[in-house]
Amino acid sequence: MKKALFFLSLFFIAACSNAQVKYSSSNKKAIKLFEQGKNAPGETLDPITRQPNYRAGIDFLNKAIEKDPSFWEAHMFAGEYCEIIGDYPNAIAHYEAALSINPNHSPSGSTFFYLANLQQAVGEYEKSITNIDIFVRNRNANQDLVNQAYGIRDNCEFAIKSIKNPRTFNPINVGAGINTADPEYFPTITVDGKTILFTRRIDDDRVLGPMKEQEDFYVSELSNRIWGKAIPMPMNVNTINNEGAPTIGADGRSLVFVACPDGSGENYGEGRTGKGSCDLFYTKKLGTKWMNPINLPGNVNSSHWETQPSLSADGKTLYFIRGLRGRNDTNNSDIYMSKLLSNGTWSTPERLSDVINTPFHEESVLIHPDGKTLYFASRGHTGMGGSDLFVSRMDTKGNWGKPENLGYPINTMYDENSLMVTADGEIAFFASDRKGGFGDLDIYYFEMPEEFRPTKTLYFEGMVYDVTNKNPVPGKFQLIDIKTGTEVIVSEADKLTGEFMVSLPLNKEYALNVSYPGYTFFSQNFNMTNPNGLEAIHMDVPMVPITNSTPTLLANVFFDLGKSTLRPESFVELNKLFDFLVNNSTLSIEIGGHTDTRGDDKENLKLSNDRAKAVYDYVIAKGIEAKRISFKGYGETKPVIVDSEISKLSIEQEREAAHQSNRRTEYKIIL
Repeated sequence: MKKALFFLSLFFIAACSNAQVKYSSSNKKAIKLFEQGKNAPGETLDPITRQPNYRAGIDFLNKAIEKDPSFWEAHMFAGEYCEIIGDYPNAIAHYEAALSINPNHSPSGSTFFYLANLQQAVGEYEKSITNIDIFVRNRNANQDLVNQAYGIRDNCEFAIKSIKNPRTFNPINVGAGINTADPEYFPTITVDGKTILFTRRIDDDRVLGPMKEQEDFYVSELSNRIWGKAIPMPMNVNTINNEGAPTIGADGRSLVFVACPDGSGENYGEGRTGKGSCDLFYTKKLGTKWMNPINLPGNVNSSHWETQPSLSADGKTLYFIRGLRGRNDTNNSDIYMSKLLSNGTWSTPERLSDVINTPFHEESVLIHPDGKTLYFASRGHTGMGGSDLFVSRMDTKGNWGKPENLGYPINTMYDENSLMVTADGEIAFFASDRKGGFGDLDIYYFEMPEEFRPTKTLYFEGMVYDVTNKNPVPGKFQLIDIKTGTEVIVSEADKLTGEFMVSLPLNKEYALNVSYPGYTFFSQNFNMTNPNGLEAIHMDVPMVPITNSTPTLLANVFFDLGKSTLRPESFVELNKLFDFLVNNSTLSIEIGGHTDTRGDDKENLKLSNDRAKAVYDYVIAKGIEAKRISFKGYGETKPVIVDSEISKLSIEQEREAAHQSNRRTEYKIIL
């Protein structure tokens, strides 16, 4: 449940503690018990929490009320103490009793505000509105509380409407492979949906102090639609201290997480030094081994606390929560964003606009792999009360839109956070301690309502290898929006295995380039405006050494039908070819043009030659010496797929795709 925003005023407490104050009760035994109850929190510690003993105070105050049921001051203190320990129903009962005994005990009417706030927290929305309306009509009401009161009223009206119009919501426990009697929470998932990494709080006898528990990361793999038994991350990532709130890269090989290294030594892991409070740390997977985590390079970490990171699918943008130390508990965390710089460090973070951030808590931020849908939890936007889940979408100018509440019963009168949405946008994961689980917090999933889904994102995976010896190559990936020329994804294959995984948001056409020193660059075209039911694309990437004359396809060079004029979408690829020649200044190449076998042979030969020359002219105009480049049209003489094979294809679309693969532009190294 939500903690109330305000307790009783210090003025009232001080006044009641003054020996000269005349209490509403004349019962000496009740007054003595009241005094004992009022002082108990400051005189003893709770044996369980080791905090001020409010429970002992409540016991004394209840005994005072038994002696004099009309002792409204005892009800007020008992209500406040119940509120502090989270016993909201009894806090409400005491505040209601105090008001029924003396509705005018507070000239400002603030008790009506405190009562309304608690009633909102337990879902008594109609009663909360009634008491808010009484409070705001009071001419002596504190204006700051009045402003808060209108927000409570908006939340209650929203909640009432939402409950009358519920969303479809059927949460399902992910199962025993992940969930245990220990708490599991903060899930993060790879773009292929096959690997989930999460936080588990475990008992650990190595931990010093009375609480023998700490947080570690666990990983589970999906097989035959069942999550396998989760295993802990290696000991250079998991330590005897807390690791939490992880975000895993789209390819499953980068990990950013939060840790609070307030000391030094072996317990903190290799390089686990901090800059103040909790910091973000980074580790990368090479082959099957995770490297020792380091403090996130750059300017993200500060003397404040940074937590709950979310890494974009391209690995270039990091969203996270920053809490400002020393602030009031109701307004100390906002969502920030940092960019990866060319030197591998992270830029000075920028706070997201007030469209997203409020004067209250924002937390649990998630940037979806589509790069333009943001999910987060907030206590400041209108909702069911407390922490609700919201979604915001980025417009074409890069601005975030007004957040939408995910509605009831996804959001409830309880706190909601830790949302994780799959790349296809259809499934969301979250943590809950609802009945029917394995013990404490468990991880659940549900089908995301259509109106809150992001842009569907597929993935492209495979292995980069040397075409001559089949050895893996750690190729660098660049995915570019052909229409705008904007770089969408930057990634790289595993240095040891050559494996890669790259996200592909729908509704755009992309040029993909893979490069590595000593090789010609590989190109591919992905038209995701019509994915035809694809869920994923598997394709291995052959890299041709620059010592080899095997032709390399220019997959993103485009001409109109029957013409040799370059379309503007080709310029991204041709600029890449220009850069390749600049970076390999001793190489010479031949541009080759090819057509399919349909049409007149001579016309095809001329068309292919003209198209090869168009590429030649473009690169020469950019500044490459003419003596380093030649061009030649091959017409229909070197098909990738011969007509006899095409004729065997029964589907017209497949036959057309085969002819299209024969219509191509290539380049090869002249040895």
